[in-house]
Amino acid sequence: MRLSAFLLSAALCSTAAAQPGLTIYNGGFAVVRDSVQLDLKAGENNVRYSGATSSLNPSTVILRDPAGKVSLSILEQNYQNDPVNQMTLLDRFEGQALGFLVREPQKPDRIVEGKVIRSGYTPGGEPVEPMIEVDGKIVFELPGRPLFPALKDDGVLLKPLLSWKIQSPAAANLSAELAYLTQGLEWSASYNLVLPEDGDTADLNGWVTIRNTSGKVFEGARIKLMAGDVHRAEPALMPQRQMMKAAMAADALGEPAGVSEKAFSDFHLYTLPRPTNLRDQETKQLEFIRGSGIPCQRRYTYDPARGAQYFGRPVIESEFGAQFNGKKIESSLEFTNTESSSLGKPLPAGTLRVYRKDGEQLEFVGEDRLDHTPAQEKVRLKMGNAFDLVGERKRTDFQVDQSRRTMDETFEIKLRNQGKKPVEIQAVEHLVRTTHWSLTAKTLEPKKVDSHTLEFSVPIAPGSETVVKYTVHYTW
Repeated sequence: MRLSAFLLSAALCSTAAAQPGLTIYNGGFAVVRDSVQLDLKAGENNVRYSGATSSLNPSTVILRDPAGKVSLSILEQNYQNDPVNQMTLLDRFEGQALGFLVREPQKPDRIVEGKVIRSGYTPGGEPVEPMIEVDGKIVFELPGRPLFPALKDDGVLLKPLLSWKIQSPAAANLSAELAYLTQGLEWSASYNLVLPEDGDTADLNGWVTIRNTSGKVFEGARIKLMAGDVHRAEPALMPQRQMMKAAMAADALGEPAGVSEKAFSDFHLYTLPRPTNLRDQETKQLEFIRGSGIPCQRRYTYDPARGAQYFGRPVIESEFGAQFNGKKIESSLEFTNTESSSLGKPLPAGTLRVYRKDGEQLEFVGEDRLDHTPAQEKVRLKMGNAFDLVGERKRTDFQVDQSRRTMDETFEIKLRNQGKKPVEIQAVEHLVRTTHWSLTAKTLEPKKVDSHTLEFSVPIAPGSETVVKYTVHYTW
């Protein structure tokens, strides 16, 4: 723990304030920064802090003087996370009598007395049925809501508690900085793309959704969001070097007027414009990006053999390839993340939903998962299968000459457009029988996508059919 504390302490060079600070990551965890008022005497001091989350990682806790004037020597640290609840209080009163408030419809409230034989609480295990003695009889449930006497400060824990034994060389009063890593805080991005009734020039807005299940309320928190695939060595820990970078970046950024973005290391950091309250079990949403007049292109793809691949040996089975003959043609929407498209900012991963106007109403026409997308990169969204477009794929010839170690295979692809507008369909073919091949005949010149993939761009008029044929010659 001391090495971890030293490394993170060296990184957290911030201006501590009363407001807590959060840097939340895509993976459902966060760095939390808070301040703790310390009034120390010379020698050993006992300090308690009850503002931690319920899913804090104790090995990442740092307590330090941000000004570097007071040397805090932490002799011992303890983290208790078993706050009192109804079951643990019942456990304290095992063998004793309690009052139970009984409420029944159409009857006045009443109180019955019962002796707690068994609370049902099992430390570290699953709870069991309670046993209560009422009027000389045992019942395996609570007869009503238990009424407990007033609590005294005798070790009852109301919130998760951090406590330290701190050795101070001299008396000191300071606002110390506390930092730790915790689960229970996560964020995600979502997008809405709106298309006009005619055409494909869209408007887009993006939202961040923050979810707090940490067991703590953050009042006036300064929140930053880290976007990217941050590697973690194990579920509870993030590598210290990346932890340092994250903490430094979170503290280095200011608070601009709107949600700002900054490249940081191999990731991107987004800063919310103003402090906000984030309550436990609360979901908060904020708009972080908006663009209008975004040029989009419709793309249609016929790829019935998608997934076929070369495994390092010739595939000479006669039926291989003939089985790929589906009819569906995939519809997708593309746009480029550039300033000229009213965007040009890194887009965090999230769900992008597409709507199209129908008069004054919006109709949902598809959604897809958007991966982390840098500026200047293309976005392709799968919308579904086109209703009015149909494909057919048929193998018309297949010849194998084992003595010469050759294969010849011919395919016929029919593409039909039963709609009212002209379209262009990309017919994709995967040549995976061997690594050595050549086309010996073709009715349309294809584009070579990679060493095993061809793409035919096929324009089709409304209400018509276009046929593409090709023959491939394999050797091995």
